[in-house]
Amino acid sequence: MRVFFVFVALLFSGTITAQTTASFERKEFKYDTEKVLPYRILYPENYDRTKKYPLVLFLHGAGERGSDNEMQLVHGSRLFLDEENRKKFPAIVIFPQCPSNSFWASIKIDTTVKPRAFSFDYSGEANWPLTAANELVQKIMSEEAVDQRRIYIAGLSMGGMGTFESVYRYPKLYAAALPICGGADLNSYSKWTGKTPFWIFHGDADAVVNVKLSREATEKLKSIKAKVKYTEYPGVNHNSWDNAFAEADFLKWMFGQKRKK
Repeated sequence: MRVFFVFVALLFSGTITAQTTASFERKEFKYDTEKVLPYRILYPENYDRTKKYPLVLFLHGAGERGSDNEMQLVHGSRLFLDEENRKKFPAIVIFPQCPSNSFWASIKIDTTVKPRAFSFDYSGEANWPLTAANELVQKIMSEEAVDQRRIYIAGLSMGGMGTFESVYRYPKLYAAALPICGGADLNSYSKWTGKTPFWIFHGDADAVVNVKLSREATEKLKSIKAKVKYTEYPGVNHNSWDNAFAEADFLKWMFGQKRKK
């Protein structure tokens, strides 16, 4: 564990303090008698239980599968581990680990097609890791000092797909969603989906997840009068999260959304 924190500290060029890493805890959520979802949770600095904090669920892609999520922290936590952001946007952030034997989203993948073809269908049950991640959010909401109207979800790649699906399956939970290079079932929308603000990101040169998936999702959301922003990066491949995280208003926009009572 110590080696991991040294690596992260070097990666962020000295912006990670001992207090920051000490706040980063690895835990496990027992979904049922056979399934366990490992996750890491980041608490605000000087966590004060008399206050109420936003809660963020951050879903990573299929490439970060396994029993521990050190790799995903390189991508997703940079915004929330940054010292300035931690002071300006205090929040509780959950980073579940996508298990090695399953994906976040309920989709079928054709890997023979480049970029890969995805067939979305939310009519059946969600894969258990996605369900577990969303149940974990609700568990933490009941146990920690969480602002119930400021629950957010973001995700990369397969996690971006899981972001769309989570909003559909848990329509009254999230105050905003930020999927990056993902995609969605265009037939599965409800009036509550339209009440959730989205900010969608994608690179137009993505060779893994076709940019048309985000374009189509954006148009579908607009058609149901949803509040949606779409940012597309010319010449950017699958790692469009680097560009998304560089957006000055990424966190400001997210934490500025609040679910109506």
